[in-house]
Amino acid sequence: MVEKKKIEKKASTPKKRKDYIYATGKRKTAIARVRLYSRKTEKAIIINEKKLNEYFQTIELQNIVLTPLKTLDLLNKYYISVKVLGGGIKSQAESVRHGISKILLMTNEDYRKTLKSQGLLTRDSRKKERKKPGLKRARRAPQWAKR
Repeated sequence: MVEKKKIEKKASTPKKRKDYIYATGKRKTAIARVRLYSRKTEKAIIINEKKLNEYFQTIELQNIVLTPLKTLDLLNKYYISVKVLGGGIKSQAESVRHGISKILLMTNEDYRKTLKSQGLLTRDSRKKERKKPGLKRARRAPQWAKR
């Protein structure tokens, strides 16, 4: 009788440590994948491999993105990397804001009350309504003629 030897398999690849926290922010059709790095010494916000003021060139859009950080007095404290796609430029800014708010909540649960009161944790889920058959747009009917 032949005895079977037990073969122990060792993990060939070591486990990778995550040095970031990940969240997604959404608005209409824009989706932002946000990462907050803990080990980076540099403090910046990088969006699609551009700095914040290069990607969102108007002050209004920059303020939209920085709203959660300003309300919690955390401006220039973190290195945040964002990949955003879809939607228009304002929708992208609001999706980045939503993602940053969700990430800050993961770092400290005490921020919930402040962020919630500002409406930063709620996703704005309004989307364009689909076109219905027999109509010109979603709800616009053809002009009615009596005779």
